[in-house]
Amino acid sequence: MADTTTDYKSILGLNTEFNKIQDLDLLLERILREARRVVRADAGTIYVKQRSHNEEQQADVLLMKYAQNDTLLKSVPHGHKVNYSIFANPIAIPINEKSLAGYCALTRDIINVPDMYNIPKEASYSFNHTIDQQTGYKTTSSLTFPLISADGLLLGVIQVLNAMDDERRVVPFSAEDEFLIMHFATNATIALQRAIENRDMIMRMMKMSELRDPRETGAHVNRVAGYALDIYDRWASKHQIPATERERFRDILRIGAMLHDVGKVAISDTILKKPARLTIEEFAVMQGHTLYGAALFDDPHSPTDIVVGEIAFTHHENWDGTGYPGWVDPVTNKSLKVDENGKPIGKKGEEIPLAGRIVAIADVYDALCSRRVYKEPWGEKETLDEMKKMSGTKFDPELVDIFFEVLPNIKQTQKQFTETE
Repeated sequence: MADTTTDYKSILGLNTEFNKIQDLDLLLERILREARRVVRADAGTIYVKQRSHNEEQQADVLLMKYAQNDTLLKSVPHGHKVNYSIFANPIAIPINEKSLAGYCALTRDIINVPDMYNIPKEASYSFNHTIDQQTGYKTTSSLTFPLISADGLLLGVIQVLNAMDDERRVVPFSAEDEFLIMHFATNATIALQRAIENRDMIMRMMKMSELRDPRETGAHVNRVAGYALDIYDRWASKHQIPATERERFRDILRIGAMLHDVGKVAISDTILKKPARLTIEEFAVMQGHTLYGAALFDDPHSPTDIVVGEIAFTHHENWDGTGYPGWVDPVTNKSLKVDENGKPIGKKGEEIPLAGRIVAIADVYDALCSRRVYKEPWGEKETLDEMKKMSGTKFDPELVDIFFEVLPNIKQTQKQFTETE
């Protein structure tokens, strides 16, 4: 099918590209996309190994993280995602011989199936036709391979589907494809293990925040990060941001969005865990979490430190200048610009960094949709009406318009990360 020598060289070059990506989710998307490119696959799915903590037993499972499909993508409007509503709840596949992905993880072998509708009868695994029936897509050829770290740990599984020839006809995956994908997996797992370690560190920080503030759940920060990326992607497309710059900023934005409330670790439990609305005095103390969060990144050593600090500092600023903390030095807590009463002036408009303006919208939307100790989740119409009402006052009006443009993507992200995680 492909020029093996040329593709092998391109695989080696991916090492550098993968190692530039810090965020796990963005790396998983990129790995799946590049795996498909290497063997000219029309579609694919990437799974990560995760420990399942159910009441009966603890066992490793494969959690489906991302699915891509070029054919289905052609049928959706530009800038929208394929609607995988059938995956509303994350799919956990047991690592056993019953499914193709589970069998691959169990045996750690590459499995090449020319026709998923004609799997040999002696095979222990089978193919579930349900997804094809629900999407209208026919899966024919598949190549399933494990992602194994240098020290022998199973990190996940990739399944690429429907190899395409030069005329875009579906053909089986070849022996050359198996050779290429084996080398691809070796390179991808190096970056993947590093990204998993980075994500584990971030999630431990979030767990620490969750111990202090029950509202700061892993599901909440993943939703806020997902919404932020959906908004930024459309904004970047409208502003014709170059692809390399877009990818770099997406990576940083996701990490920063997840850590937007990290400063709450410095707030008293009596305020964080109060089962009612805060008083004016208590709210003034709570506002300090923006300063504490920014102060954690006051000595930046990378662009990531700068943007994460900006998000922590400015995600409660308002477009009209009525937000907080305003023009304050997060390290010294000294006011830099004050009004006639000596109080800090709020930042407004484009004085607020883009990342802070985006995360503000994502955070408020998720808060309105979520249950809190002092309120029930708002209904969809009520929530969306409120978001429109805050355009031009609390929020950047251009970003609010974009929020509504990408709302189908945001709803899909919302279903992906539920509070039961």
